Amino acid sequence: MKDNEQLNRLINNYDAMKIKPVLTLGKIIAAGALFIGLIVACGQNQQKKNQLVVQETPENHWVNLFNGINLEGWELKLDGGESEDGSIPFIVEDGMIVSTAELGAPNGYLSTIKDYSNFILEWEVKIDTTLNSGVQIRGQVWGKDTTTTYLSGNGETQQGTWEAGTVWGYQIEVDPSHRRWSGGLYEPRNRGWIVDLVDNKEAGKAFDRTGWNRMKVEVNNTHIKTWVNGVLAVDTNDDVLKTGFIGLQYHKVYNETQDHKKVYWRRIRIMEL
Repeated sequence: MKDNEQLNRLINNYDAMKIKPVLTLGKIIAAGALFIGLIVACGQNQQKKNQLVVQETPENHWVNLFNGINLEGWELKLDGGESEDGSIPFIVEDGMIVSTAELGAPNGYLSTIKDYSNFILEWEVKIDTTLNSGVQIRGQVWGKDTTTTYLSGNGETQQGTWEAGTVWGYQIEVDPSHRRWSGGLYEPRNRGWIVDLVDNKEAGKAFDRTGWNRMKVEVNNTHIKTWVNGVLAVDTNDDVLKTGFIGLQYHKVYNETQDHKKVYWRRIRIMEL
């Protein structure tokens, strides 16, 4: 009897020894599969996160320069200091910046208080066809009376003398005339036309002379590009200016047909590079 009990114990122990390795191997396989699954899942999650960053980062970098309520962050720079009556030719109206032409008012700019160097700037503008305007980038102010040679719109080289306090710098033109040079690169009070649109009729035609226009400039070191309603207008390099303010131009008017006409600005935003 005792011999039978000992035999049974030996058999049970032997069976247990066979089963145990099998169970251990199964657990190892299961654990390995779980580990691989976790790695794959983590990789997929990280990939999704990376895709999310790629999609959202550009939008997160945009900053509105105009809050739609007031002119906080902006200041007025007028050639010669101030207008005759001390008035400001820019107001906020219905979520837009509006400038109204007045005979006798000097040239000037509604300028950012902050300077910018490398950036993408976008804005929407609508302008009366009798007026002219533009957006100054890397803007400067002459510290003393200065004489320069400039290229005028008719292709002639001329000389001009600019008083201390006069604004100059790169300017993206807003030109609703039949010449259609909106998006061209101009430098008022210094070199004049840098890139006109004589050889870019497609960009010239892209500007809606009576409606809203979406304009864009990208400036990165010496490289300058502009677009008018998605059409490339300028792609050039220039190394004269490195940084400066952004300004909305108030262009002086000379006749009664321009008096009280308006320029409207909205959705002005910037992404620094």
